[in-house]
Amino acid sequence: MSRVDLRRQQEQRGRILHAAATLIAAMDFHGMSMRNLAKAAGTSLANVYNYFTSKEDILFALQKEAFEALIAATEEALADVDDPVGRLYGFISNHVRYFTRHTDVMRTLVHEAATLPRERRRLVRALKERYFTIARYIVRDLSERGCGHDGAGGRPAADEAELDRVTYSLFGMLNWIYGWYRPEVHGTPRQLARTIHELALCGLAAQCPYRQIQDSMDAHLAGVEPPPLVVGLVGAEVT
Repeated sequence: MSRVDLRRQQEQRGRILHAAATLIAAMDFHGMSMRNLAKAAGTSLANVYNYFTSKEDILFALQKEAFEALIAATEEALADVDDPVGRLYGFISNHVRYFTRHTDVMRTLVHEAATLPRERRRLVRALKERYFTIARYIVRDLSERGCGHDGAGGRPAADEAELDRVTYSLFGMLNWIYGWYRPEVHGTPRQLARTIHELALCGLAAQCPYRQIQDSMDAHLAGVEPPPLVVGLVGAEVT
């Protein structure tokens, strides 16, 4: 198979997954049919079955490949960043950029998390735990090292339950932006990432000089071209 043919197949597969995410977000998984998916993807029903044998296969591909791509992009964005404040901002910014670009995928991940059968849920869950662990390490590091601007030296390690509470609370802010965020009303994804970073880092009343670090991380992240959450999945970027 030539590279051109392979690329076309990847693009067609991506269009199917993109259309599936849009339909599932609009009518939920059970409301989507393979026939209306083919129509939305601009292809034939037979061609959809060339790529996926069932709706379940499509939902599994969306969930699995979304987390795989998100983990890879996060690791790339944080690879050369040691400062925990910068790592927290990089993590938040990367998450926000992806899910403001792929809102329907985010909605599918949240609302259809329990739809897959147990074995496939287990595989997706393992990927979720990998992603959660990246955030948890950042939270632990920041808890122990401080932000560098609060006059404190080393801190006692937070207990495991507190680390879980803080990390889950961080994801609570991140995972529900699809339900309310509108760029024309609430500002750009960069502004949104900065707001969440400030809340997570210091709280509402803090006056920490973190903005220079945000500027530095924005410059760093500008050199990391975010891939699609799913291979071949396209979506208009919100700047």
